[in-house]
Amino acid sequence: MAGYAERWQSAFPWRLVPPRQLALEAGAGLIALGAVVAALAAAGPFPLSWRGVMAAGLCYAMLTLLVMGGLGRHAPHRHFGLANSVTLCRGAFNAILLAIAGEELFGGPLELGDDLRWGLTIGAATALAMDGFDGWAARRGGMTSEFGARFDMETDALFIMALALVIAGAGIVGPWVLASGLAYYVFRLAAYVWPALAAPLPPSVRRKAICVAQAALLIAALAPAMPPWGAFLSCLTGLTLLLYSFCVDLAWLIGNSQRTR
Repeated sequence: MAGYAERWQSAFPWRLVPPRQLALEAGAGLIALGAVVAALAAAGPFPLSWRGVMAAGLCYAMLTLLVMGGLGRHAPHRHFGLANSVTLCRGAFNAILLAIAGEELFGGPLELGDDLRWGLTIGAATALAMDGFDGWAARRGGMTSEFGARFDMETDALFIMALALVIAGAGIVGPWVLASGLAYYVFRLAAYVWPALAAPLPPSVRRKAICVAQAALLIAALAPAMPPWGAFLSCLTGLTLLLYSFCVDLAWLIGNSQRTR
């Protein structure tokens, strides 16, 4: 990814500033979805205190910075596109999940009853299905870009983190489930310390399959129909698969670094 970024910047240096039409479309989408998130957080079907509203606001602010700050890398496209719009919807759902997690973790009035758990389970399953659609839509419409790939990846990572926070905050399983969400960010942080870990990884069906499986297992644990032992086993299986995948990638990156030297 880093090598591709360097080649892309040298070929399209002016595209670091997005075209006006692209910026307007992205901004309009952010404003529209921001209004929906604000309405749900402030006057939605579940009671949220200032803690939940602040968690949703901070998440959406980060999403806005990610989109507007990286939009120039959507070259050579001049439109935001269906795929990025779908990813944006998934990012807005992440803000709702984090709002609920904020209420749980910081003593808000919200109680995660069966009705709300079913609603979140259905919403998360829909978001997971949309994750498969946005990549297909980008390829089908010829709208793939470095920005779209990075936007999708960061949204996936935050989705896993938000699910883990909701599950831990509700006491469905112990705090150890947060390792599922933290693994990606620890890996990213380690790459800043050890540049060899920032090298591009080859495409992998295993990596994609485990990412989907981990999200599905966390969603299954969130469903009220899942007994406590089943939720524990589901989250543990997902975490085990994730750590295995990271270990395989880590070994490949270290080996590749040594071969390069």
